[in-house]
Amino acid sequence: MEHRSYQSPENDLTIELTESDIDHEALTASVRDSACGAVVLFLGTVREFTQGRQTDSLAYEAYHEMAIRELQRLVAEARKSWPLKRVGIVHRLGHLELGETAIAIAVSSPHRAEAFAGTQFLMDEIKKTVPIWKQEHWSDGTTEWVHPGFPKQ
Repeated sequence: MEHRSYQSPENDLTIELTESDIDHEALTASVRDSACGAVVLFLGTVREFTQGRQTDSLAYEAYHEMAIRELQRLVAEARKSWPLKRVGIVHRLGHLELGETAIAIAVSSPHRAEAFAGTQFLMDEIKKTVPIWKQEHWSDGTTEWVHPGFPKQ
C-alpha cells in the first residue's frame, strides 16, 4: 500500500498521501490546540453525479514529492492570511467507491471565521495547483482524467 507523509518539525502541519481509508477523527484530534476556539474539518467525498454524468468510482494518482511540497507551500500561503495554528491534510490515492472520503482537511484557529476561510482557501487551491489527478470512471464504462489546473500528460 502506498503511503507518503510529512510532519513539520513544529508538529503544526501533517500531510499524508495514502491508499488507506482516512481516519478523520484522528486527523481532527491532531489539530486540536488549547489556544484555539475553532477546529474545522472538511471531507471531500466521491459523489454519484458530476455535471449530469453518473460516476461509478474514482481513481487518484499523484506526483508524491511535488504534491507534498505544493501542499506545504499552500499552507504557508494560507497562514499569511489567517492565524491557522495546526493543519492536517490527508488525500486518498488509488481506487475509491461512491461515498468514500477522497480528502480531509482539518485546521485549528483561535476563531471560527479564520478556520473556515483558511480551510476553504486550502481546498480551492489544492484543486488548482497540487499534482494529484482524478480519473472518473463513468457508469457508461468510459473514463476521463480530471484536474482543472494541472493536466495529466
